[in-house]
Amino acid sequence: MLHELIDWLLATIGSMGYLGIFLLMAMESSVLPVPSELVIPPAGYLAQQGEMSLPLVILAGTLGSLAGAYANYFVAAHLGRPLLLKYGRYVWITEAHFNRVESFFLRHGEVSTFTGRLLPVIRHLVSLPAGLARMNHLRFTIYTLLGSFLWVSVLACIGYLIGANQALIMAYAHRALIGAALFAALVVAAYIGWQRRRVG
Repeated sequence: MLHELIDWLLATIGSMGYLGIFLLMAMESSVLPVPSELVIPPAGYLAQQGEMSLPLVILAGTLGSLAGAYANYFVAAHLGRPLLLKYGRYVWITEAHFNRVESFFLRHGEVSTFTGRLLPVIRHLVSLPAGLARMNHLRFTIYTLLGSFLWVSVLACIGYLIGANQALIMAYAHRALIGAALFAALVVAAYIGWQRRRVG
């Protein structure tokens, strides 16, 4: 099943090019279940084969992530929390998941928009509480771009360096998730420490 999915993604990205990467990552960053771990490494592999450019793969993936994040932002800003929870279940947004992400956003402030891009589940939904809070657009864009760029770059390099070995790609993508979670925790801890020193 995984082998067939990766083959399909390779064919899709190969035929649609950078637009395919953009669209798939926009879907991944909204509410559709398209894991970035299965989108970007194959594109990195195509770059290693000389069929694509690695910097353009990263750019397309990052901009796609921003587009999907803004889709969630505007949905949340215009629907509001009650309607979001009412209709969100039709697109796999459970109340438990949303409460977890909202709590993460409220505890860690706007920096969670950056760190959230590095974490599974939270990555797909962190734009929703940002939209509900009407987060400043410039800050939302900058934090989203930074987090997306970092994550997409890691995945693209995994695909570029490992090639077509799907088992190794998944193994290293899993390690990247763990590393990203640790990095996000360090960033949040540093942010909280900075906030406390500023208040004190």
